Amino acid sequence: MRNIATENYVIEFDSGYKSLTNIINEGNYTKIFLLVDENTKKYCLNIFIKKTKLKPYLIKISSGEENKNIDSCIKIWKSLIDFKADRKSLLINLGGGVITDIGGFSANTFNRGIDFVNVPTTLLSFVDASVGGKTGINFQSIKNKIGTFYDPMLVIIDLQYLDTLEEREIRSGYCEIYKHSLISQTNSKFKQLTNSDKINFSSQIITNSIEIKKSFVTKDKYEKQLRKGLNFGHTIGHAIETFFMSTSNSLLHGESIAIGLIIESYISNVICGFEIKMVDKIKNHILKIYPKIEFNASSTNSIIKLMYHDKKNIDEKIKFVLLKNIGDLVFDVDVPKSTILKAFNYYSS
Repeated sequence: MRNIATENYVIEFDSGYKSLTNIINEGNYTKIFLLVDENTKKYCLNIFIKKTKLKPYLIKISSGEENKNIDSCIKIWKSLIDFKADRKSLLINLGGGVITDIGGFSANTFNRGIDFVNVPTTLLSFVDASVGGKTGINFQSIKNKIGTFYDPMLVIIDLQYLDTLEEREIRSGYCEIYKHSLISQTNSKFKQLTNSDKINFSSQIITNSIEIKKSFVTKDKYEKQLRKGLNFGHTIGHAIETFFMSTSNSLLHGESIAIGLIIESYISNVICGFEIKMVDKIKNHILKIYPKIEFNASSTNSIIKLMYHDKKNIDEKIKFVLLKNIGDLVFDVDVPKSTILKAFNYYSS
């Protein structure tokens, strides 16, 4: 697998741990901290320690999207203070997207910014959180409402961590890979994935997916326009994820976005003329992989209300990113509630 250079840092594969050693040696850091949750402490910590030979100060928070909040940040900041961290400390985030997002945000806001390194451990964080420099937390159950842009010193992709994941986590990560195939102008990637009845996440596909996200971020780091394309499926998907977060049947990020991809593809057909046969292909492929979720009038209306908190909204209007064709995006589209309801019916039919 080839290393991928971004504007300010490198996403490294096999050589990543050597580069981490070099960064530590050259950075003259006073202390090194490692952020984990209970899962990465149990399944990934020994792998990391064996490969790096480091003896970092350990900071542990609880796993799960529901813990990506200010309370977890306070715990991280307090631990850094208790361990007498200073501006020459380094924070290494070992975990999925929750850990890398909240770890980056905590690093950015501690002492007005300390260096950090991301070591993602899930397929989702490989192809999503590893690229782009976004950090943040949820606030009042609103996804990623508080955050910053702050680049890591390095990102290390180690495929061995995928062996620690349950199949459900792999499926969650695959959704972002599939989304990248929809918004990329390289149509062959969409065909390659859609024509399969199963998840495909080879090392080459992971690398290609990271490259696709990088291409959006490189051209529009601060999400003025083009980078919004990475949110295709997320206006609906984030609201669904937030809605189910407060129930006993919570959905993983990718499970929610998968529904969003189907619904927003249908909206793209109604408003932008995206071919219905392509919408059907997307729906059929996704429903071969992800369980179908039941929605009623009450849950659908609650989800639509949550969409008004989406960070892409302007002047209290819900703004969608839609498709005219594979890789051909339309930005900041107003969508009437009647069309959203019709799209939910298409998903459920």
